[in-house]
Amino acid sequence: MSENAPKEFDEQQEEVLKSIQVSKVIVPILIGVVVVVYLLLKQFDPEEFARIEWTSHTLFWISCSLLLLIIRHLAYATRLRILSEKEFSWRKCIELIFIWEFSSAVSPTSIGGSAVALFVLSQEKLATARVTAIVLYSAVLDTIFFVGTLPIFLFIFGPSIIRPNLTSFSTLDGWGWTFIGAYFFMFLYGSLFFYGLFINPKQLKRLLVWFTSFGFFKKYKVKAEQLGSEFIIASKEIAKKGWSFRIGSFLATATAWSCRFLLLNCLIIGFVTATSTDLWTQSALYARLQTMFVVMAFSPTPGGAGIAEILFGGFLSDYVPDKTAASVIAIIWRIFTYYLYLFIGVIIIPNWIRQKLNQRKNTNRS
Repeated sequence: MSENAPKEFDEQQEEVLKSIQVSKVIVPILIGVVVVVYLLLKQFDPEEFARIEWTSHTLFWISCSLLLLIIRHLAYATRLRILSEKEFSWRKCIELIFIWEFSSAVSPTSIGGSAVALFVLSQEKLATARVTAIVLYSAVLDTIFFVGTLPIFLFIFGPSIIRPNLTSFSTLDGWGWTFIGAYFFMFLYGSLFFYGLFINPKQLKRLLVWFTSFGFFKKYKVKAEQLGSEFIIASKEIAKKGWSFRIGSFLATATAWSCRFLLLNCLIIGFVTATSTDLWTQSALYARLQTMFVVMAFSPTPGGAGIAEILFGGFLSDYVPDKTAASVIAIIWRIFTYYLYLFIGVIIIPNWIRQKLNQRKNTNRS
């Protein structure tokens, strides 16, 4: 390691630490508020809103969505506990998932959720190999879930999972092509990650270094070398694990992502009483929601703030034809799945950072 390496590492840690400061919630909240106000001014109809009945039916399905939110968080915590091989307590796993979700929601693209996750877990005194394996393996599990399930839904339900009333790929619009592009990009980096973790990490490192030896990409060469080294470390760590480790972590991943989408299924059933609750209709709706998230995942705004609210009305206009109801559902959905994590993060993260700083002071004194 060069003399500058420790300094560069400290600078990277400082940059990541700044990215999860609670002040970062201001930007996504402002973006979300502006978009919500715009949508309400454009789509809100007082008469239609008055027709929304807050009955026991509606409250029941809102409660179901909250329950799914809790299950989703616990599923992520379960995955972290499995991947850490129970070195983290259940309480610590739940706390770390809150920090992970918060940091992913506010981190700029240049830093990203994975870099923050590496930083956060490295503060918990886990071995470097295990930290790297947890973060990279989590990314692979998430990608396998999306890349693997979407073609199945496309085969069953056809192009209509991309947008309402789409019967042929020849009539794809802008959002449709955005989805296709986002999916293939996800498939590409997912395949590279899979190859690097399970097949030939050394060859992947050589490929990354070669790719970043040309023109514009030269400035990423150091990061490419670092990423390649991390894959080699993580691959050795994961190779030691048994099938119970792999199956358990994937089932936890599938549960977490499924709950994310089923939560919205519940909200739509609660507010749009005409929506059928039969398995086929709800499965098709679920597939559409997963498609929508693929587009959201490549949003330029933190956590998809603003973009998610705009996408909701267009992607689900056949399930939620009333624009006022769509706005109400979208607001509740984003409060549950996004802004709630921002507010909880504001409470948890200052205390977590204070604990880590105190631990460092105590270590330096001793």
